[in-house]
Amino acid sequence: MTAIFLVDDDGPFRHALAEQLRDEQGFETSEAENAAGALAALEAGHFDLILLDVGLPDMDGRDLCRAIRARGVATPVIMLTAADEDLDAIRGLDSGANDYVAKPVRMGLLLARIRVQLRSHAENERAEYVVGPYLFRPAAKLLVHQETKKKVRLTDKEVGILRHLQRAGGKSVARETLLAEVWGYNAGVTTHTLETHIYRLRQKIEPAPGKSAILVTDEGGYRLVP
Repeated sequence: MTAIFLVDDDGPFRHALAEQLRDEQGFETSEAENAAGALAALEAGHFDLILLDVGLPDMDGRDLCRAIRARGVATPVIMLTAADEDLDAIRGLDSGANDYVAKPVRMGLLLARIRVQLRSHAENERAEYVVGPYLFRPAAKLLVHQETKKKVRLTDKEVGILRHLQRAGGKSVARETLLAEVWGYNAGVTTHTLETHIYRLRQKIEPAPGKSAILVTDEGGYRLVP
C-alpha cells in the first residue's frame, strides 16, 4: 500500500486530508504536526510521498525539506503553501521539493500531482549512471563494476557525494557546495568531515590504493573522471 506522510500544523485540515486520502483513495497515511515529529518519523519508517506545509511552528517547511534531502531521503516532496505566488513556489522547489500545491487544496489537482510524482519516482528508482568502470545505482546505494560485477555498497552520504559529482558532468564541484548539498546547512559540519567521507569512498572504488583515478581532487573541490 502506498504510504503518504502529511506534515502540517493545522490539525483539522491535516486530519481531513488524511481521511480523504485513506478512505477515498486507498492510501496509507501518517501525520506529524511539526518538523521535529516529521524527522523522528522519517528516521523510524519509510514513506512513498511527503506532503509538507511551508508554515510549520518550529521550522520553515523549506528548511525541513533541505534537512530531509541532506539525510539522503529521495522520497518525493510536494509542498503545501497558503501563498500562491511564483517566488514562494520557486523557493520551495529550490529547497529540494518536487512540486507544490497552493491552499486551499483542490483534491483533484493534488491527486494528479501525487500520482505524477509516484510514477516519476518509481522510474528514478531504476535509474543507473556510469561512474568510471562502475554502474552507479543511487536508489540501491550500490556501485557495480561493469567487468567483474563486483558490488560496492555505499552509505547515504557517499550516494549524495556521487550524485552531485555525477551531475556535474566531469566538472569540479567545490567543497563548500558539496557540504551544502549533501549535509545541508549544518554549522557543525566542516570540510574535514567531507574529506573523511571522500577518503573512505576512494578506499572503496579506486583500483589502486593511494591513487585517485576515478574521484580526483581539483580546483578546490572534487570531480569524477569521465
